[in-house]
Amino acid sequence: MDSARAAHIDELVRVSAGVPSVRDAIIESSWRRCVIDHKLDPTIGREAHILPQERLREHRDAMDEFLRMARFGLEALYRQVAGMGYVLLLTDSNGVTVDFIGDPTFDNHLRRAGLYLGSDWNEGHAGTCAVGTCIATAQALTVHQTDHFDATHIPLTCTAAPVFDSGGELAAVLDISALHSPEPKISQYLALQMVKAYVHKIETANLYNNFRRDWVVKLSASQEFAEVDPDFVLALDGGGRVVGFNHKAHDLLAEDGVSPLGRSFADLFDCEVDDLVRFVRALPTEQRTLRLRRTGLPLFAQAMPPPAISLPRNHPHDHGNDPLPEPLRVVSGGDPALKAVLTRAAKLVNTRMSLLIHGETGTGKEHLAKALHKSSIRRNKPFVAVNCAALPENLIESELFGYEPGSFTGATARGKKGLILEADGGTLFLDEIGDMPLSSQTRLLRVLAEREVTPIGRTKAVSVDVRVIGATHRDLVDLVKAGKFRDDLYFRLNGAVFTVPPLRQRGDLDWLIERLLAERAERDGVGYRLTPAALAALRGHGWPGNVRELVNALDYACAVSDGGLIDLADLPEPVQHNGLFRAWPEEEAEAAEMAVAKEDPAARLRETLRRHHWNVSATARALGVDRSTVHRQMHRFGIVAPHRAE
Repeated sequence: MDSARAAHIDELVRVSAGVPSVRDAIIESSWRRCVIDHKLDPTIGREAHILPQERLREHRDAMDEFLRMARFGLEALYRQVAGMGYVLLLTDSNGVTVDFIGDPTFDNHLRRAGLYLGSDWNEGHAGTCAVGTCIATAQALTVHQTDHFDATHIPLTCTAAPVFDSGGELAAVLDISALHSPEPKISQYLALQMVKAYVHKIETANLYNNFRRDWVVKLSASQEFAEVDPDFVLALDGGGRVVGFNHKAHDLLAEDGVSPLGRSFADLFDCEVDDLVRFVRALPTEQRTLRLRRTGLPLFAQAMPPPAISLPRNHPHDHGNDPLPEPLRVVSGGDPALKAVLTRAAKLVNTRMSLLIHGETGTGKEHLAKALHKSSIRRNKPFVAVNCAALPENLIESELFGYEPGSFTGATARGKKGLILEADGGTLFLDEIGDMPLSSQTRLLRVLAEREVTPIGRTKAVSVDVRVIGATHRDLVDLVKAGKFRDDLYFRLNGAVFTVPPLRQRGDLDWLIERLLAERAERDGVGYRLTPAALAALRGHGWPGNVRELVNALDYACAVSDGGLIDLADLPEPVQHNGLFRAWPEEEAEAAEMAVAKEDPAARLRETLRRHHWNVSATARALGVDRSTVHRQMHRFGIVAPHRAE
């Protein structure tokens, strides 16, 4: 044991025994809790505890909506400290890291230190640390180097602040940490102030999000910041009672530790609820003042009334009261599973969070991504689709990130902008993201974390504003477990995950067929119609290729049909035969099976043809005869394929 660690352990033992030290009181109290309450041994170093993916997902799912809101605060804070060696952690109220932003080039070091997604920083087993002690005390603090209980963590400096929900309960902890730092603890003072400032922003944004349909009152001691950055924010119900607040408002209004939740606004301020209309933005700020009844503190106020409750008028072509934007509405013909996906997606069209679309090949993942883009405020900006599986590994970085002129052998003299920069202001669709090489995943992670791109051959990064939508038919969780996909990239992409159901599970097949035929009729100037046999075949097919296979089948059928009438014989053979098999009358099938049992050669041939979907070549191979023999026997026994019968 080295001398520094021995001295640290000796100090821990003395403090836990009640001997005063030069440590902050909050650190001393934590050390005593670790020894007395948590029964931690200061002589034992502990490795970082990283939760497995399944348990981490449970923690993330439990705070899904809040996590999306807090993500923007993390990204904004990281932009302020990028390049300074800091890592940002957002933990839940139990100390489990549910979001993380850090330099991916130091992944291994960060993971070993516990500064990583899924790490558990609860004081009960990690000892004195910024997150765990913040949870235990509900106070913002810095745990710097030897303040840590566990000697393993001595190299770290960690600063954390509690994030409270709109009801005053601890929701999360925001932490900024570094593997190395100057020795004086005062060096982290600015980090502490920044963390507290961004926690305030996250809490206030969460309040706005949760109470969009209620009165919101913004209060500030400063006239200049009353509207743009208020200190205190309250949400009121229709009766003027407090239903939500940010933490600064809680501290201002709580009396003897009793929450202001449920109290009347008129009991707290010298203002009746009916007078709130005086504090809307139409009046100058200096005329919008009120006083706190308990102390007489003057505050500048702005009241934001709930939006007027009115339903938009339906367009004659609208489908009832369907709230979906038109580009999303036309993706489905009413299938319940797909409609649920679209309804959830509609709520996220204008957020910056990355989305992940999962589904079998051909289910329409890119079609959904385009509909999301067309429904958003980015609709007039580029939609750039990239097939990650189709790009050669040696070209994927230059295609995505671009390059400077002459930056490598074969580079063009004019350079290349790169697909990510091409999508600036719009949407970048990364199809088959599961097939992206690990080396490129690292650079993509930096783009998502820092919102900037560094083209090959360039030293200065370029800011970029893109909405990233990934799509895959593969199970990314399995790829993460196999080490083929970065877990941190996975959790950056899956801000929300949408699963597109396969066509065989959808209940709107007829609607989809009708819509596709209408599109082709408009394109070709021909009215296409399906015979009952053709429709039965389309309904009976399993569609392993999903919507893409259906599109191809109808394109083929339209091309070979006579006068726009699509019969069974006009469908591609796999669809045609499968439909025949399903359309075959059951009583005839049963009769054929009975006849086979009696060794009836005609029935045997009929049954074999039916099993092979009336494919003469396949039937001939199954019977071990020539095709001409099958045709001759069909003529002899009077057997006619159902699609050829009158």
